Amino acid sequence: MRLVFDRGTLLLRGSLSGAESLPGVQWDPRVRSWRAPAIRYPEVVCELTRRHAEFHDEVRPQLACAPPIVCRELRPYQAAAVAAWERAGRRGIIALPTGAGKTLTAIAAIARTGLRTLCLVPTRVLMMQWVRTLGEAGLGPIGEYGDGRRIERPITVATFASALRHMETLGNRFDLLVVDEVHHFGSGAGDEALEMSTAAARLGLSATPPEDELRQAGLESLVGPEVYRASIEELAGRYLAAFQLVTISVGLAPAERRAYDAEMSVFRPLCRTFFEAAPGASWADFVTAAGRSDAGRRALSAWRRSRAIVRYSEEKRAAVGDLLLRHHDARVLVFAADNETAYAVAREHLVQPITCDIGPAERERALQRFSRAELRILVSARVLNEGLDVPAADIAVVIGGSQGSREYVQRVGRVLRPSEGKRAVVYDLVARRTFEVPRAHRHRRALASG
Repeated sequence: MRLVFDRGTLLLRGSLSGAESLPGVQWDPRVRSWRAPAIRYPEVVCELTRRHAEFHDEVRPQLACAPPIVCRELRPYQAAAVAAWERAGRRGIIALPTGAGKTLTAIAAIARTGLRTLCLVPTRVLMMQWVRTLGEAGLGPIGEYGDGRRIERPITVATFASALRHMETLGNRFDLLVVDEVHHFGSGAGDEALEMSTAAARLGLSATPPEDELRQAGLESLVGPEVYRASIEELAGRYLAAFQLVTISVGLAPAERRAYDAEMSVFRPLCRTFFEAAPGASWADFVTAAGRSDAGRRALSAWRRSRAIVRYSEEKRAAVGDLLLRHHDARVLVFAADNETAYAVAREHLVQPITCDIGPAERERALQRFSRAELRILVSARVLNEGLDVPAADIAVVIGGSQGSREYVQRVGRVLRPSEGKRAVVYDLVARRTFEVPRAHRHRRALASG
């Protein structure tokens, strides 16, 4: 019997007694062979070996190994994270705050294993960052799959989208899979990129792993369980910049208050009724159910309009102006609810917006100018939330619009990269007597745990 790799799957060619009971194996009548997802490769080989079955393993080609490197000394928590991952059988998720050195922790894991490694990242900008950092660590030359490039090396970085397109050929060429911002997976969308790889060793990285049990179970099957976590509170002041979180409570103008209360009077009754009837349901469940009726659709529309009223109210607009004036000599990141608000702030204060409409080259130039203090303020909706390095920033102004605790922790993390004498300040603008008040409490709790 031959075990071969076939476009992201395993094929068992030839006869084998009891093949149907192997992990993940199903009969494929098109080719009259047993087939299994590539991710089950280690289990299939282990079971065949245990049975003393005669088989030829033709899955993994003979390829050049990753270059040996001497990894620089790790911080204690980074070393503990890598050790925990190794004790877990080289499978699992490491949760470290933004700025705590997740990439360097991954480099240590790569160096310790010496395995051919495919690093997956969500964006092209992050791909460029990883390629640069891996090269500086002595792991180069580094392969790239993304932004029009298809270069394979023993250490290769690919965007999620490119990996999904090319894993049918890349899937058996790497023995370690490193997944940055791994919380993007586990829900089914795009999970095939991980399922089509034969890599037995898997390392997931995230500042904010999902709290939903279904997502956690999905990630555990794809990458492994969470094996190590350190929170912002644990690391701030020593390994991350010390920071102060300042909540600024703002009101709504009379016309804004009337409009907000009117919209919420449409939304709240239906929302309350739904969750009283289904206490274990999620927000996604509510949205799905609401979309099936006219009343539900009206409630969702009212909910969206209430958010629009709050996201850049008159008092928030005034508070942003005061804060930018107060910190005229600092480098400030302003986080808006959406692109419309980001552009409004940019126009009012003549500052640089960083949005999805800004091309990678212009964005990189803006970040470089910001790091050199040629630009003092950047305003963004979501582009700066995840992954991008902004080490020079020391003030964050969160106007609103974070989708949840994960996004909030990521935003705070943008100003926590340490430097000599740095003390960061995060201003959180919260509209009184609105949904933003309980959300702010959840965010504070998330900082303690994430």
